[in-house]
Amino acid sequence: MISPIKLPKEEKAEMIKNVKAYFEEERSETIGDLGAEQFIDFMIKELGPYIYNKGVADARALLNEKVAQMEDELYTLEKPIHGRRR
Repeated sequence: MISPIKLPKEEKAEMIKNVKAYFEEERSETIGDLGAEQFIDFMIKELGPYIYNKGVADARALLNEKVAQMEDELYTLEKPIHGRRR
């Protein structure tokens, strides 16, 4: 089970500032710190699992790619065996 995301105070304060600026600049609306924090918490709760799963899928794809590259490199290290009978 995924733990709820806990943000450091400094990061959350920066996010609150950015959300307030977004609402002011893009929507011509003013929201307070509490409204911005609640919006952030809601977005984390609703979007967090999707974003997390995308990160896991990206990491899995990268890992699979790296493993395939290592397998290719290992094949290049094999020495030919001459005179081997079957």
